[in-house]
Amino acid sequence: MHTDHRSWDVLLIGGASGLGKSRAAAHLAAQHGAFTVEFDDVVAALQAITTPGSHPDLHHFAARPDPERDLGTDRVVELQIATAHALDEALLGVVRNRLSVDVPAVVEGDYLTPEAAARARAEAAALGRRVRAVFLHEADPARIDANYAEREPGAGPQSARAAVSARYSAWLADRARAHGLPVLDCLPYETLPERLAAALG
Repeated sequence: MHTDHRSWDVLLIGGASGLGKSRAAAHLAAQHGAFTVEFDDVVAALQAITTPGSHPDLHHFAARPDPERDLGTDRVVELQIATAHALDEALLGVVRNRLSVDVPAVVEGDYLTPEAAARARAEAAALGRRVRAVFLHEADPARIDANYAEREPGAGPQSARAAVSARYSAWLADRARAHGLPVLDCLPYETLPERLAAALG
């Protein structure tokens, strides 16, 4: 159902961990009366009904409580990308389901790939519906580490995790730009709602 103030039926908000996607999604959902889907819940459900043997790309980190230390930044990012692509069809399934009703939806998560977002946009356009996507970005691991410290004060410094997030963020941003999808710096948070509105307008 189209409205004068919303340019989407389903909005995808992607980006690496620790960038404020959930905060942005909650703001936009409240503003537009939209349903919110946290894609992490879908990932957890799929992991619960699969095994490393049947779906290895969904379980790379299951037995590794500290993958950054065990594998190193480059390998963790490589496996994170593999996991994200393994979930592309799941994302498309979520979008198709949300487009079957007239309630707008915001879908957010770490594992939304620009490739899947572009496919969802094209499928929706063929049906006369509107899927938009935006990717939040932060290149500075120190800023991401500070975000973790604010969000998870009991966890202590998480510099290795933040380094992975920054590297993965750069990959997502590059792929998003290649598909013509908007990329926004996550900071400053206080202006993010206005910058999101402008990017989606």
